[in-house]
Amino acid sequence: MDRTGGSGGGSDRRQTEESKPLLGEMSAPEGNKMGAAPCRRTLLHCNGMRYKLLQEGDIQVCVIRHPRTFLSKILTSKFLRRWEPHHLTLADNSVASATPTGYMENSISYSAIEDVQLLSWENAPKYCLQLTIPGGTVLLQAANSYLRDQWFHSLQWKKKIYKYKKVLSNPSRWEVVLKEIRTLVDMALTSPLQDDSIHQAPLEIVSKLLSENNNLTTQDHESIIVAIAPLLENNHPPPDLCEFFCKHCRERPRSMVVIEVFTPVVQRILKHNMDFGKCPRLRLFTQEYILALNELNAGMEVVKKFIHSMHGPTGQCPHPRVLPNLVAVCLAAIYSCYEEFINSRDNSPSLKEIRNGCQQQCDRKPNLPLRLLHTSPDLVSQEATLTESRLKPVIVTSNEIHVEVERNNTANQKMTANVGNDSEPNLIDCLMVSPTCSTMSIELSAQADRILGCYVEILKMLSDYDDWRPALASLLQPIPFPKEALAHEKFTKELKYVIQRFAEDPRQEVHSCLLSVRAGKDGWFQLYSPGGVACDDDGELFASMVRVCNNVHILMGSCYKTKKFLLSLAENKLGPCMLLALRGNQTMVEILCLMLEYNIIDNNDTQLQIISTLESTDVGKRMYEQLCDRQRELKELQRKGGPTRLTLPSKSTDADLARLLSSGSFGNLENLSLAFTNVTSACAEHLIKLPSLKQLNLWSTQFGDAGLRLLSEHLTMLQVLNLCETPVTDAGLLALSSMKSLCSLNMNSTKLSADTYEDLKAKLPNLKEVDVRYTEAW
Repeated sequence: MDRTGGSGGGSDRRQTEESKPLLGEMSAPEGNKMGAAPCRRTLLHCNGMRYKLLQEGDIQVCVIRHPRTFLSKILTSKFLRRWEPHHLTLADNSVASATPTGYMENSISYSAIEDVQLLSWENAPKYCLQLTIPGGTVLLQAANSYLRDQWFHSLQWKKKIYKYKKVLSNPSRWEVVLKEIRTLVDMALTSPLQDDSIHQAPLEIVSKLLSENNNLTTQDHESIIVAIAPLLENNHPPPDLCEFFCKHCRERPRSMVVIEVFTPVVQRILKHNMDFGKCPRLRLFTQEYILALNELNAGMEVVKKFIHSMHGPTGQCPHPRVLPNLVAVCLAAIYSCYEEFINSRDNSPSLKEIRNGCQQQCDRKPNLPLRLLHTSPDLVSQEATLTESRLKPVIVTSNEIHVEVERNNTANQKMTANVGNDSEPNLIDCLMVSPTCSTMSIELSAQADRILGCYVEILKMLSDYDDWRPALASLLQPIPFPKEALAHEKFTKELKYVIQRFAEDPRQEVHSCLLSVRAGKDGWFQLYSPGGVACDDDGELFASMVRVCNNVHILMGSCYKTKKFLLSLAENKLGPCMLLALRGNQTMVEILCLMLEYNIIDNNDTQLQIISTLESTDVGKRMYEQLCDRQRELKELQRKGGPTRLTLPSKSTDADLARLLSSGSFGNLENLSLAFTNVTSACAEHLIKLPSLKQLNLWSTQFGDAGLRLLSEHLTMLQVLNLCETPVTDAGLLALSSMKSLCSLNMNSTKLSADTYEDLKAKLPNLKEVDVRYTEAW
């Protein structure tokens, strides 16, 4: 009855022994063992059971010492056997109990476990497994067969991983090591355990092996990469392994391993990675992989095919994480091109320092504010004359960029004080670039220049995909590039294509991202405007941002016809607008005419200057004469009068309303009913030209928030407004707070909220009649 006897193991024991991927098995000749291995795995998993890797759990323990005398054999019989409950922990090196008493007073090292097997002979205890140790046997009894099998596979896995760690920590011959790595990978792929650590543990063992052995040949590198490739299909490589892959990409970019093995790994990273901040070496590996593709004979064509493969053949990319991850890689790569100079300026640690251990703070240089060198000698000499008495500039030469830095930041403080607030200075002020300066003396090394060209080209590719363009515009809206890049003529010139694609996109969510992300910050609109740091085309891109093409409003249609945008242009970009209008740019001529039409400019001298600018070109003179005609027609209409009430037939459209209002005199129109028509927010452009309008009925129309905002800016004298059953929301209704003359307001069956209703009541003192039935505020 002794379970440690010769025939006690039975067939299960033989199966367990044979199915173990032993270290020496790979060196056996092709025959019974090697040929039978796949069949044994098939038998092992034929039931399809999968188990989670156990780290700890409750189980019954019994230790049987090998009997040396007749008395000891009697004491170890099953009738006198004693079982102890223990909470066992499967650590990396041993099996230990949470209560180290009795049988488990001392932990059991995996190296001391000679064998792990299931007990299945007749009259054996139920749900038991046996650990063979020197001098005895440890029996573990689980509550059911599933738990028993889970303990069995977990113990086997821990024991084998411990053994591989020991063997591969002191390699002797690399051909043997390679065989052991293949056996380890095979074991992980065929294990019935289902856990992230099952595939990660072999990768970490190989990663540690490579980090501790730097004298491997290139052939060894490729052999190891090919051996672990199956594990990388569903797992990210650990950090040290990423470093190894990066090194291989840099040293052998044309290796077939890059294409055949690394491509699916990088594709998985781009599809599934959620945060490169937690695993920056994954981003670095992806960056080096793309650079390796660029080194192939086809160069950017290979990169373009890779980007297309990530997007997919359909019009919509099925993987939402691909674009953010690609943009993150591009931004980091572009930053690395200017990294050496940035560190010399702002004293921040580089990526290389972070990887190698950042130097002590006391060893770093003091912070130095930035001033870029200008190529205009006159400006430099004038500036030197003005600041010689109080500023002592120091020239710092980098192997990549030649710049000038100031130790005294008095000029920056003065400039910030002129703004009148404590917010951070905007981008143009930080760069301290004069509009008259055309070029900057920024020179990148040949390697940095290749990296910059590659990743700016990728941004161009991303902007060509219609489904990616809205998200790309949103990601680039905060201008996530270093100031040095924005002052680099080559970078801004290449990036201009991306901004042009944003400006040409008819979708509001795309071209609106050209504006600043918040007040006080510059956006792409400011950077590429005449006088901006990135403008090199006399304002053609700036004009395209506000141009109307074939009656499709791009940026101008959603912004510039509002007073807010016109006021912003008048305050910040009036000079560039007048310059472009003076050169015959039709878009800028239209903007100046709108400024006059909406009385944006209060100063008489400025108005005369705008008029002189318009009359200096044929297109400007013609449009100004049309403006004068409209103004005279408006005065004539007001003098002659016209109907005071007007009701549009049902199902009338925006075009019908436009033709009607342009056909006669409506200067005295006070009451307009568009109820039950098909008009939309687009008709607001015509409604705001009715100066005497006091009552407007929009019941059951498609008039929305955009039109409501436009009305609130221009029809401030409106007294009665009916918005019943319209698709307006809080976003548009809040704009009504500026219409102080409103006496009656119908918001029945709209998406009005209670908070917005309370806000309107507080801000509209003359409001007497309100209908909020069938709303949240009711």
